[in-house]
Amino acid sequence: MATNALSGFPPALVRRLVIKIGSALLVDPAGEVRVDWLRTLVADVAERKTAGQQVIIVSSGAIALGARRLKLPKGGRGSLEDAQAAAATGQIALSQCWASLLAEKGITAAQMLVTLDDLENRRRYLNASATLERLVALNVVPVINENDSVATTEIRFGDNDRLAARIGQAARADAVALLSDVDGLYTANPHVDASAMLIETIETIDARIAAMADGGSASGMGSGGMVSKIQAARIATGAGAHLAIISGKVDSPLAHWANGGKGSIFLAAQGKGARKGWLAGRLTTRGRLIVDAGAEKALGKGNSLLPAGVASVEGLFDRGDVVDIVAQDGRVIARGLIEYDSAAAVKIAGRRSEEIAALLGEMPRSVLVHRDHMAMV
Repeated sequence: MATNALSGFPPALVRRLVIKIGSALLVDPAGEVRVDWLRTLVADVAERKTAGQQVIIVSSGAIALGARRLKLPKGGRGSLEDAQAAAATGQIALSQCWASLLAEKGITAAQMLVTLDDLENRRRYLNASATLERLVALNVVPVINENDSVATTEIRFGDNDRLAARIGQAARADAVALLSDVDGLYTANPHVDASAMLIETIETIDARIAAMADGGSASGMGSGGMVSKIQAARIATGAGAHLAIISGKVDSPLAHWANGGKGSIFLAAQGKGARKGWLAGRLTTRGRLIVDAGAEKALGKGNSLLPAGVASVEGLFDRGDVVDIVAQDGRVIARGLIEYDSAAAVKIAGRRSEEIAALLGEMPRSVLVHRDHMAMV
């Protein structure tokens, strides 16, 4: 598919679209919703829905809104308790704003609040996926945010870029659009380097592309930067969805992009099956299996991971937990469901399958990670 045909993510080519809006775009420095700008975005959404596109929104802003109402320092991010209180207070205002503006266009809004664990746990992930499917079938626009009022470090996405990508995966979206304070991926940070050049199309996220990311959030209000957007692109494209970074600093940002505005599109990779896509897109794992060059080559051919190819085992995990499979140079090459707990895995690492019974007293499985429960990343 030609990249120029994808520009703007037209409804004719993108049936289901996830749109992410960051705090710096939605909330002004005084802590108020930028209602006039948001109304132009809602008009974009309404136009796309009229054209047949299904839209899901991932909206930041709850902490920033709540911090102002509670008069909290540091934008509500001075402590976990402040952030949780600000989120609880601001989420009401945020939801009311979205519901009101969408209603002006005759659109019903729904709210979903999720934590990282909701999308890392397979059963809850499937529940979220089913809810999203039903909502869009009912012609509703789901408005999603991280549940910051209860999330702690261990169960947080930390930024809504990766949340948007995971929601896109759960919703089986065709594309994800990240509205940002920059209009795409540049060869360097355009805020500090005037010679930086926009990259309009990214077919593969390799080391060169990753090196261009800047971890800072220009506004100081949000929690993401270009690093999180690259990570989001890995998740989305690995699940078979395109991902775009476009400017949200203009009115009607989606229409602006569709009519020739700048943007960067990460092209979707060949989609994995639903289960393997969920595995590949996970943000948390319980352990690491360091494998030798022979095992890496075998995995690349679609084989299961045998104990003989494992050089070392890291972490504490139970059978059925998700682990990373790592090359000797530190690259994560695959992710899968482990067939043994960590104690047994340590005992049989580097050994031939026929030795397992003597080492463990039984040999229930001949592989450490079966290819049917593994996804290359």
